[in-house]
This record gives sequence, structure tokens and C-alpha cells, in this order.
Amino acid sequence: MSEETKSLNFIEHIIEEDLAKGMSKEDLRFRFPPEPNGYLHIGHTKAIGISFGLGEKYNAPVNLRFDDTNPTKEEQEYVDAIKEDVAWLGYKWENEVYSSDYFQQLYDWAVQLIKEGKAYVDSQSSEAMAEQKGTPTQPGVDGPYRNRSIEENLDLFERMKNGEFDEGSHVLRAKIDMGHTNMLMRDPLMYRILKRHHHRTGNDWCIYPMYDWTHGESDYIESISHSLCSLEFKPHRELYDWFLDQVVEDDKLRPKQREFARLNLSYTIMSKRKLLRLVEENIVSGWDDPRMPTISGLRRRGYTPNAIKKFIETVGVAKRDNIIDVALLEFCIREDLNKTAPRVMAVLDPVKLVITNYPEGKEEWLEAENNQEDDSAGFRKVPFSRELYIERDDFKEQAGSKFFRLTLDQQVRLKNAYIVKAESVVKDDAGNIMEIHGTYSEDPSIKVKSTIHWVSVRHAVKAEVREYDRLFMHESPDTHPEKDFMEFLNPESLKLVTAYVEPSLKDAKVNDRFQFQRLGYFSVDEDSTSEKLVFNKTVGLRDSWAKESKGSGATGKKIQSQPKPKNNQPQRKAIDIIQQLGKKYTNLPEEKQLATKAEIQELAKNVTYEELQPWFNTAAKKVGTRIATMITLGVLLEQGLERNEDVDVFITAGMEDKNEALVTITKSL
Repeated sequence: MSEETKSLNFIEHIIEEDLAKGMSKEDLRFRFPPEPNGYLHIGHTKAIGISFGLGEKYNAPVNLRFDDTNPTKEEQEYVDAIKEDVAWLGYKWENEVYSSDYFQQLYDWAVQLIKEGKAYVDSQSSEAMAEQKGTPTQPGVDGPYRNRSIEENLDLFERMKNGEFDEGSHVLRAKIDMGHTNMLMRDPLMYRILKRHHHRTGNDWCIYPMYDWTHGESDYIESISHSLCSLEFKPHRELYDWFLDQVVEDDKLRPKQREFARLNLSYTIMSKRKLLRLVEENIVSGWDDPRMPTISGLRRRGYTPNAIKKFIETVGVAKRDNIIDVALLEFCIREDLNKTAPRVMAVLDPVKLVITNYPEGKEEWLEAENNQEDDSAGFRKVPFSRELYIERDDFKEQAGSKFFRLTLDQQVRLKNAYIVKAESVVKDDAGNIMEIHGTYSEDPSIKVKSTIHWVSVRHAVKAEVREYDRLFMHESPDTHPEKDFMEFLNPESLKLVTAYVEPSLKDAKVNDRFQFQRLGYFSVDEDSTSEKLVFNKTVGLRDSWAKESKGSGATGKKIQSQPKPKNNQPQRKAIDIIQQLGKKYTNLPEEKQLATKAEIQELAKNVTYEELQPWFNTAAKKVGTRIATMITLGVLLEQGLERNEDVDVFITAGMEDKNEALVTITKSL
């Protein structure tokens, strides 16, 4: 088996086998068939990626087909949103088609089945039909209308179409086998009466086909070669094939249904019905609320098509359902924005720093790099003056050895500017620090451990920042039959902050993305105006939600940076645990690598530079340990550690390493 063959997923293997058996490559045709009853969510991106990805791989057409058979839930708004989402992801469909395009053909085929004695009109209540259908272990029984004459069935079905009956009074059922082991084969419904306005056909029809009847027949009409569905449709495959058996002609292509595992994401719900409830109960602002897992919500939050595609590619195509850690999705957007987002300075929790030896009224425009990952990004000018805003967390009057930032005893470098020394503070009556007073120095010989960001008070632009967190506090909020998923809502999923940003952002446009240095990635929201800038937090610089479950009802908790001692044994140092995690790192699958990375980042909060520095000399062959060291270094740099010669040498070596994982992590620094 060649390396190329080995890399194929199981669906590609099926297609390759069909081609090897004589199917023409020209006959390959795929489709993405959403129902327009809601907005697409991240789970749909897998189905989109599979079908359109196969189209790109085999240069085959892909239809965008709207399965619009239920006018009670479907709207043109959803059609428009779906088209926008698929196009935004970068995919082009061959034809835009609708199941409603085939209503007449489906009706004609249904009449044909009645004439052949393979369908009949049932006039029972839905409760009676359900009772007669049996159970998975007990066969069903024939209903009283199963043996109606063909003439009566034809008459009733036509009168159903003509609107002579009330909703619920009659249905059309396929006549298969009420004793079949597959309950879906026990005379399934084909049509029901719905006197509702359809978003495309208006009031032309008052009977509408069921999905199982429509699905395969639509595939057949469109000459779809491979009908790809999520796993819940696997039991439907037998019915799919039975319906096709009734209409397929020998000289025409017969579709083949195959199933793949759907995408489930932790701390998220994927039910459109439940997502609609969040919208209708005003838990979120709409389908495109940045906390929603919808594609429109992710787009508004600042996600990119590249990041979502990378996520889908990493997840892969599987045969069994599982839950993917949302940290993987967040990792993918960090990786993408790290390469493309301009670096700027913004202060989200400001305290004023007054530099007393800097002349009043003086200002300087200093040069700042836009993105060290992009040589073409160039530089910009940022204003410096006597009064600055810095982050409140970047100052403590006194602090321990693990606090690298500004104190009354410890100097820091201001990003792109000078070294500053704090000398006194001004407090209000409650003891809160209102101002920090200090002095600056241009002496290049002064060594400091930390660099912090800042914004000039005189030039600062006020902005609203919407800090989004996960909408749910439980990893699987809709898997508890005894609890409503709404019970797991995170009350702190949105925090509104008044921030100050550098003046280069004054003309930022909607959807522009930036890295607020040392804080995370942010995108300009559509609510932003020339008078009021509004930013959405896309994702932090690292995962702050490293979780471990504790019992079936646990909401999860942050990974403890220091495990509890067992059997009175001395507590292990964080650096030693990090070393142990690093040894196994390269042998882990990508998802577990991400979880391990998050654990290392949490542990790194309890590591000093003096503890870490000796690991810079780790042998080249111990890649895992070097990766763990680089991850830890990233946290220390984020906390404000000043880069020195040893740090630069270690980072340079990481950039030049042959191990792709180490290079990727190094680039993120």
C-alpha cells in the first residue's frame, strides 16, 4: 500500500474502490443538503468540508441542495444565511437546488407506488400508528387501512393534494413490512398534510413529502454518486435503498449512501432546536451572537475560514461519534491569527502611570513592529507622553520572585519605549491605587526581567471590548436527561469592558483582526462606528479553561498547577511535572498534545526563570522536553519576562529545529 493510499480516509477509500471497479471519474458528484430551518453551526462545517473537499480532490461538481420539505420551520432568512456561510468558507457549489424543485416528480412517483400496491393512505391518529408499529424487539401489526384498494388510495391521495382534508386526518405510507426488524421499514410515512405557506412554492402544495422519501429520490434526480450523511442516518440506509429500488432505471446512476461520525464539540450544543431556544429566550443577541457555535457567530467573533478548515482537517473523518475538545478549535484560530493579525497595544483594566521626570507637554512617536511573524507587515508609529495607562495587574507595590512586572522595587521596560521605575502610588480613601508615579531611564545598560504594554493617556482611543467566554460551564450540557441544558449556562459568558487602545486603531474596519499584545486576539464588531469602537475577544493567547471532569455531574475545574501530596510525600515542583509531561509529548495524538500543552501552561505559572533556564541546554534529541520548555517559556514571556541573550539563543534554536511541532510552538512566541 502506497503512502498516498494510507493517508486516505474511509470515504475516499470507498470512492477509490468504486473507481477501481469501473465507475467513471466523470460520474462523481456530491452534495451538501442542509435543511433551511436554522443557521449552520460548527458541526455542519465537517459535512461541508467532506463534500466540498471531495469535490476539490476529484474535480467533481458539488450541489448546494436545500431540503425544504417542512414549511412550518423553514424560512428564506435561513437559506440566505446558509449560502453566505458556505461562500464565506471559500466553497463554490455547482448548482443551487431545492427539494421543492422536485415536488411534482416526487408526487408522481408516489402515485406510481400506490398503483403498484406499494403505498397506501392511512387515516388513523398518529398515536394509533405509533402503537401498531411495535418496539425494537416486538414486531408491528397491520393497521385497519393497510389493505385499502388502489382506487381508494389514489382518490384519497389526490384529494389530500387538493386540500380537501384537515391536517392530521390522513397520511401516505409506504407498504413494506410491519414485522421488519428495522422499525424504519415498518410502513414509513411518505406524505403528510400541512396547510402552510412554503417560502418558495407559496400555497401551491398542502401535502409535503417526508425527509426519508425525499432524500434518496433527490439524490437520484441530481445524479449524486455518493450521498454522505452523519451516523444517525445509518439505520435509514435500508429505507433509502428501498425507495430507490422503486424508481431507479437500470441505465442511470444509482446513489450510494455512506455515513460518517458527526462533529460534537465540548462546552457546546449542536441542536438547532436548542440554539433557536437560546435566540428566542434572549439568552444571546441572535444567531450570530459571538458566543454561539454558528458559523455566523464564529465569523463575528473573529474566526477565519482558514482556522475552521484547519480544525476540520485535524479532526478528520471518523466512523464513530466522539466529543472534540473545543480547545482544538481555539488552538487553530490562535495559530492562524498569530501569522496574520497585526500587533497593537490596548489596556483593558487601566491604571494611570505618571512619569514624573518626563517633560509635561512633550510627546514622541516611537516605532513599533506590526507583526514579527510577517516580514512584510512593516512598522507603525505609537505616541508616548508623560501619562500612560498600564494594566492594573502589571503593578504590585511589593511582590514575590515569580512576579516579573512593575513593583516599587522592580523596574520594567515599556514595550517599544523606555525603562521605568515606580517610586510611589496615589490611593483613594478605600485604599485602591489610582495612580503610580515613577521615573524613566534611557540607560541601555539597565537589565530588567519584564516588558509591559501601555497606551498614552493623551492619545488613547476609548473602546468597548466584549470579552466572551464559553456559553456553557459543562463539557456536555445537553447529555443530562434529568436536567435542562439551560441549567449549565455560564453567567459570566459576556463581560463588557471600557478599554483604551492606541490611536492607530481609530480607523479600524468591521472584521479587522488584531492581537492586543499580551492579552489575546480581538476583532472589530459590526456594531462599531466612527464614534464608538467595539471589539470582540476572539480568543486568549492561551487556553485559560484547561479542564478535568470530576464525576458525572461536574461542571469541570481548572487543572491544578500543583497536585496534592499523597501518603505524606513531599509536593513535587511544577518544573519537574512539566519535564515528565514533556517526555511523553511527541508520542501523543494531536488532541492529547493540546490538553498536555494546556496543563504545562497552567503549571508554568509556578515556575521561575531561574528554574527554567537550565533546560535551555536540553539535548536536541529530547524534543519533547524542549517543547515543554518552550511552552513554559511562552508563559513566562507572556507574564512579562524580558528576553535576554539566553532566551534568544534558545528561541533561535527552536525555530531552526527539524521537529515541526517545536517550530510551530516557537513561532507562537
